[in-house]
Amino acid sequence: MSLFDLSGRFAIITGANTGIGQAIAIGLAEAGADIVGVGRSSMTDTRRQVASVGRRFLAITTDLSQTRKSAQVVEEALALGATPDILVNNAGIVRRADALDFSEEDWDAVLDTNLKSAFFLSQAFAKAAIAKGSSAKIINIASLLSFQGGIRVPSYTASKSGLAGLTKLLANEWADRGINVNAIAPGYVETNNTEALRADAERSADILKRIPAGRWARPGDMVGAAVFLAASASDYVHGTILPVDGGWLAR
Repeated sequence: MSLFDLSGRFAIITGANTGIGQAIAIGLAEAGADIVGVGRSSMTDTRRQVASVGRRFLAITTDLSQTRKSAQVVEEALALGATPDILVNNAGIVRRADALDFSEEDWDAVLDTNLKSAFFLSQAFAKAAIAKGSSAKIINIASLLSFQGGIRVPSYTASKSGLAGLTKLLANEWADRGINVNAIAPGYVETNNTEALRADAERSADILKRIPAGRWARPGDMVGAAVFLAASASDYVHGTILPVDGGWLAR
């Protein structure tokens, strides 16, 4: 069996409708996994691309900012026939404003979606995997702001710093239960969340100058790391936060 073969496994992926989540869903399907896509909006395009490589796609429509629904996602996935093999906590939002002006509403919206829902999804997923007696992989989508402060995104920085810490804690608690918990920290990626940055010519130029690879990342650049962390190749990898950043942190 290939170290990177995901045949016979299911991957639950939040925010699978576009961007990084969609790319990872398609990439894991190409490696053999069936996909459970979780999101607020239509995932028709993701379904089509997953089906084109011969894998199943099950859709769960929900709003993960309502964190009480996190456990229901796992219950619904299992009811649809999925198994608790791989969970990718990708769903995330960003709100931008100076820290002096940042609102409580924007703080809560980002923390609930990016951090709180990821914890309770992981908790429900881990319970299901342990009850089944099977090994499992959890992949959190962290950020460069898990390592750095950034500007004008206080709640996003707090959520991604928290997700990095949570990745390590859950790895510590669940490694001996057969569950690997790791994270990918994308660099600056061409997605909806970075549209405002890319539209600001000065900020975009400043960012690009620091990236040794000489370009912004594309969502597909995250796929290799995701397949590695989902597959048996990473069975002895626990609590790692893997930057996929074009060399940004090395600069």
